[in-house]
Amino acid sequence: MRDGDDAGSLDQAMKDFIAARPRLFGIAYRVLGTSADAEDIVQETWLRWQRTDRSGIQEPAAFLTTVTTRLAINLAQSARMRRESYVGPWLPEPVDTRADPQLGAERAEALDLAVLFLLEKLNPVERAAYVLRDAFDYPYKRIADILETSEANTRQLVSRAKKHLSAERREPADPAAHRCLLEVFLTAARTGDLTVLEDVLTKDVASYSDGGGARGASRIPVIGRPRVSKYLAAFAPRFWPQADIRWVEANGRSAVLVSAGGNAVALLCVEVSVRGIERIMWVMNPAKLAPYVASLTD
Repeated sequence: MRDGDDAGSLDQAMKDFIAARPRLFGIAYRVLGTSADAEDIVQETWLRWQRTDRSGIQEPAAFLTTVTTRLAINLAQSARMRRESYVGPWLPEPVDTRADPQLGAERAEALDLAVLFLLEKLNPVERAAYVLRDAFDYPYKRIADILETSEANTRQLVSRAKKHLSAERREPADPAAHRCLLEVFLTAARTGDLTVLEDVLTKDVASYSDGGGARGASRIPVIGRPRVSKYLAAFAPRFWPQADIRWVEANGRSAVLVSAGGNAVALLCVEVSVRGIERIMWVMNPAKLAPYVASLTD
């Protein structure tokens, strides 16, 4: 092959990769729960694509999806062991979805931060099967090929994942209701209004603070309406008076960026159902707040 042919081949490879990249990142992010890990996977996929003999590949996007998914599963398996030693609760890294509301997917359901949090409890293969089916609408046969298993087993993997999610998650509120309840919650949390807090929180509400050991976040979840309400009311006088707030978007939902002295302190996200607020997620790990820091200077 002449040098010109090599250049042309690589140019086409780049075009194929760029076309597929949003989907590749979307898959990797949902399986892994962090943007940094997803970027690493996408970069490794590109390197492998460059080194691959592409002459016999009829569907570049299918090949790239397969590589990305398998790499993500492998990394998720090692990430699970790393997270066992994580200081305090681990929450997925939120992403600002204003530019891409669905993050490269056919459907946005599997992008919600609460869903990603629950997916972490599945094994990586179940997680990948669910993501490919529910977010990207891949046929079961195609998913089976990617995962190197049978179609019947693939259906079981997706079914188990959906049962797990439905058992631990109620029907989410629509975006408008989500925003409205978050506004009410934020006002009550800032003033320490126990009556309102108890009104908007569900009986079995859970509050998670992910500081990664870098901040003074609670290292154990706070569970139940009375405990969460009192917990929020107790730290309100210390936390909120010096805080500035900015409404942002995280994983397709309204969220609140809390800062102090020009520095991001926390990203407040909530899971809302028709019953009220089911989960409160305080992302306080500085590394996970990085994507939102730029907005403080806008």
